[in-house]
Amino acid sequence: MREFRTIAVLGAGAWGVALANVAARARHDVALWARDSLQVGDMARTRESRRLPGVRLEEAVRPEASLARAAEADLVLAVVPAQAMRGLAMALAPLVRPGVPVVLCSKGIEQESSRFMSEIVADMLPENPPAVLSGPSFAVDVSRGLPTAVTLAAGDGALAKSIAAALAGPAFRLYHSTDIRGVEIGGAAKNVLAIACGIAAGKGLGASAGAALIARGFAELTRFGRAFGARSETLMGLSGLGDLVLTCGSAQSRNFSCGVALGRGENPAAASHGKLAEGAHTAPVLVALARDTGVDMPICNAVDAILAGRTDVDRAVETLLARPSKAE
Repeated sequence: MREFRTIAVLGAGAWGVALANVAARARHDVALWARDSLQVGDMARTRESRRLPGVRLEEAVRPEASLARAAEADLVLAVVPAQAMRGLAMALAPLVRPGVPVVLCSKGIEQESSRFMSEIVADMLPENPPAVLSGPSFAVDVSRGLPTAVTLAAGDGALAKSIAAALAGPAFRLYHSTDIRGVEIGGAAKNVLAIACGIAAGKGLGASAGAALIARGFAELTRFGRAFGARSETLMGLSGLGDLVLTCGSAQSRNFSCGVALGRGENPAAASHGKLAEGAHTAPVLVALARDTGVDMPICNAVDAILAGRTDVDRAVETLLARPSKAE
């Protein structure tokens, strides 16, 4: 089994900090890179991050302002927003050693190109095998060592198993897979569906409506996944159904919270309250890909229309309820 002595976590948002602590608890030396040198200095001095207040960095985590130094690691975890992944890969290309795996920890699809994160890395870093980490996980839970289980996928099963073993800890369990596309689709689509569930909650539509949205939303996710070759067991697993259930029912989810604001009548441009809601960026490209492949995704279409200002919440609900009855 392949071993990794040093790990670089690129991106010091809440999820990056959480994964840096995970890697440190697994007895690795960890470089936590942030673009903002002031943030790096603050973390080095206080051993905390303003992105995750109250959570101390493990002793083995070294805040790092130099991407070149961070890129010397044996394993790289890319934890930047999906729409910033190409820029990071471009910057990383001349720095990272050939053969060093790059684990993608963002959940989304690039708007400009309609490409999945693993496709971007394959294009920009052809000598560095991509892997994907996804599943039901909140940064604050993981940082505090609360029990969490996720999926780690790579095209090479042995590599997936090695990375999963390298990051595993007593409270952080990883299941390995070779279904990269299925894991990516689960992570991307569930964010859009979480906005839908948040809208229902903010509008006060009740728990029954929320449950129906999760069930019918999962049907949409499954149809989309199968159209792109995802395995059924992946979609039913942690990175699909598991992450969907978590994200669609908790105010800790930025996507759900964005939906709540929309359901309460807030303007789509301000509904995220300055926080990153990946589903808002994923929705238009997800529905475009669904349309191009003939996949029916009415809930995701409604979310996209609301976010784009083509309809309002009341009309979107009316349209969904007015759809012709059909067999389940």
